[in-house]
Amino acid sequence: MSRDASAGSVFAVLAGRSLLLRLLAVAVLVSVCSIAATAWVVVRMTAVAIRQEQGKALADDAKTYDALVGYAARHRTWDAVGPTVAELGRATGHRIVLRDGDRTLADSAPLPGRPYVPSPKPTAIVNPLAVDPQLLPAAARDGGIDPRVVGPYRLSDADRARLQQTARSVVTCLRSAGIAARTVVGPSGRPAVRMPDGQSAANRCGAATLNSHMPSERKALDTLNGLVNSCLARRGLGEVTVLPLDGAWQTERTESSAPRAPDKDVQDCVASGRAEQLEPYVAPVAQLYASSPGDRTATTFLDLSASNKLRIAWSAALVLLVTVAVTAFAGIRLVRPLRRLTLAAQRMEAGDVSARVEVTGGDEIARLSAAFNAMSQRREQLESARKAMVNDVAHELRTPLSNIRGWLEAVEDGVAEPDEELVASVLEEAVLLQHVIDDLRDLSAADAGELRLITERLGVADVLAQTVQGHGPRAEAAGVRLVVAADAELTVLADPVRLRQAVGNLVSNAIRHTPPGGTVLLKAAGDLPVAAPAERTAGATTGAGVRVEVSDTGPGIAPEDLPHVFDRFWRAEKSRSRRTGGSGLGLSIVRKLIEAHGGTVEARSTLGSGSTFVLRLPPAPPAPR
Repeated sequence: MSRDASAGSVFAVLAGRSLLLRLLAVAVLVSVCSIAATAWVVVRMTAVAIRQEQGKALADDAKTYDALVGYAARHRTWDAVGPTVAELGRATGHRIVLRDGDRTLADSAPLPGRPYVPSPKPTAIVNPLAVDPQLLPAAARDGGIDPRVVGPYRLSDADRARLQQTARSVVTCLRSAGIAARTVVGPSGRPAVRMPDGQSAANRCGAATLNSHMPSERKALDTLNGLVNSCLARRGLGEVTVLPLDGAWQTERTESSAPRAPDKDVQDCVASGRAEQLEPYVAPVAQLYASSPGDRTATTFLDLSASNKLRIAWSAALVLLVTVAVTAFAGIRLVRPLRRLTLAAQRMEAGDVSARVEVTGGDEIARLSAAFNAMSQRREQLESARKAMVNDVAHELRTPLSNIRGWLEAVEDGVAEPDEELVASVLEEAVLLQHVIDDLRDLSAADAGELRLITERLGVADVLAQTVQGHGPRAEAAGVRLVVAADAELTVLADPVRLRQAVGNLVSNAIRHTPPGGTVLLKAAGDLPVAAPAERTAGATTGAGVRVEVSDTGPGIAPEDLPHVFDRFWRAEKSRSRRTGGSGLGLSIVRKLIEAHGGTVEARSTLGSGSTFVLRLPPAPPAPR
């Protein structure tokens, strides 16, 4: 098979299943869109939810970490940290555990009989001298030391009171000048005056006196400078002087023969010196563990908050609504032609034989609609034919009955004498009436499949000879010559009465349409291919067996009339009467009789040259020896 033929066959299969493919395509499209939309929404919403949950968790961790670092900055031990840890656990909803190596310092939700087993990695390391810059970014700018660690720089109560009194005087002075200043107290207890823009008051209203160091602070600074310069000396660098200025640590380089210290080395030595100086004043380094209550095992399912769960639920509902809308739209598009077809079928059921449906596309529904239209058209034609047949039957029966009634009423009224001529006329009308009734009975039996055949082996030549003998007087009266040309050896298995009836109807029809001096030829031979294309045919089929032809030299049949020659009550010339044109049932009976024998009948005609009716019968089985 060629590639084009293969493609054609595949296309034919796809076209034949186009409705199925459309349904599958709609299902797949809806499923893909639903999955994609749901996945997109869930990913987006989950990502947002995760970020929010992570942000909340990070905020909780930062809150816990900040509180514990602050505690460590203000206490030298963890002995009293229990209440703080318990309060943090209640505030965050987590289990907070603080450990120092292998020892548990505090646990916000201890489990009786179950010692705490820490995870391999703690949540954070609590060290106020080296804070986590992600949890406490502000401390990263001060060498990693929490600003709440003051150690020896904490002011005494007397120094704090004296400086606060000075700060209040400065604030009063500034406010009298129209400046809304305020006092800010640092972790060491030292007050500072801040302007509305956040800047310090500098030298205004004597604010510079607030920057003078107390004796305890100078002592601590001397110790810090010693530690810093020792660090620089170990690196072979010159000395510096460390001074706290406006909440930050500033350095001034001193004259020395040693190389000038780079800024990075100075910062490192200041940070290490401060850490070394402050270490005795803070709690030891501890490990922080934050987990779910009851130490639940972590799962792959994110424990989202109620608001995020509700948001995801609404998003899923929206996707479901869109999916239902798309499915409904596709379903309506598919069901609409079926509804039209149903309405048309209901109209036909109600008796409207003109019901039709619009055919669009080429799928199964379109082909079903086309078949329905063809069925409806055929039914309309049959209904019209039935009505016409009833009218024709009524007409065919009315005419002889009216003639018989007329003659009998004339005799009854004394207008006509019941002589032989009148009786002959009434008898002729009765014979014609009986002929019509017999024809209708034969057609009815054939339509119902009840036409009984008593078959036997017949010589075709004998059947034709008997038919010519029976129609000889009529042909002679009409001036028509009957000719037989048949092979004497041809035989068929047929009902002799019905076969002579079929051939006789054709001969009678041929005599009726042949002018005086014409010829009717009855020919029988072995079946041959269909005649030349130049000749017009109706009902033609090919086959093997015996072919019987009845030809006349009449005027022929018009091409537009040829397809109707076997219709009931059809006459080539509408003006012909029942007496001259027959009942219009003869050819219909011929077709039914031949089909009952398993054969076919066809008509060929060339206008002006006569007509030929061809009977094709299956061959008789071989005679037993």
